[in-house]
Amino acid sequence: MTDYVNQLGGDALRTGPLPEGAAVAVWALDTGLDVVGGIAVAEAARVLDAGELKQAGLKHRPADRHRYTASHIGLRVLLGGHLGVAPAEVVLVREDCPSCAGPHGRPAVAGGGVHFSLSHSGDVAYVALAPQPVGVDIEEYPSAQAVADVLGNLHPRETAELTALPEADRRSALARVWSRKEACLKGIGTGIALGIDEPYVGSGPTPAAVPDWLLTDLPAPTGYAAALAVRDA
Repeated sequence: MTDYVNQLGGDALRTGPLPEGAAVAVWALDTGLDVVGGIAVAEAARVLDAGELKQAGLKHRPADRHRYTASHIGLRVLLGGHLGVAPAEVVLVREDCPSCAGPHGRPAVAGGGVHFSLSHSGDVAYVALAPQPVGVDIEEYPSAQAVADVLGNLHPRETAELTALPEADRRSALARVWSRKEACLKGIGTGIALGIDEPYVGSGPTPAAVPDWLLTDLPAPTGYAAALAVRDA
């Protein structure tokens, strides 16, 4: 899949204190491409399911529709390659929400076989595959206004850490916090619906320890931050 995957650090991006023998792999994808794994983004209807096509159609900006579509084609190509089926034959479902048991938990492959997580921001998408629950997130540096809007909603320690920084450093620090937090919440399956104060992940160069999860920062393009959370089996 080297024809479309921007591979950071070899065949798969592996970094941080991952579980022994976990075989976690992360790929980075340029979502501005017109062809992903031999599949034209313009022909997505022959690969994506009805739910994915509906979500793509809800994107008002053509660039956003293209990015969403390209990232989901990439996800299906990677899952299909792992499972030994065509991308269109991958059946995606939703697990039950761990908070309310509703059908809007983590996205999953019907029948199992692999856990996955997808994140896209700007022109970059990251896809993670793992044998246990996993969450990946990439975040473009937010605007100064976004920092001001979010600052009071973080964990109190994170709010204090960012407030203590020079204003010029807060955008990159918030991107680190947000990517770490989102990676954990995606792995858990709740997302940010219950707020963004927990878990505490820290804003410094190294993520804070999160119970039951191994959290690590990932290499990311300039102007982005990325993180990976893997269930500590």
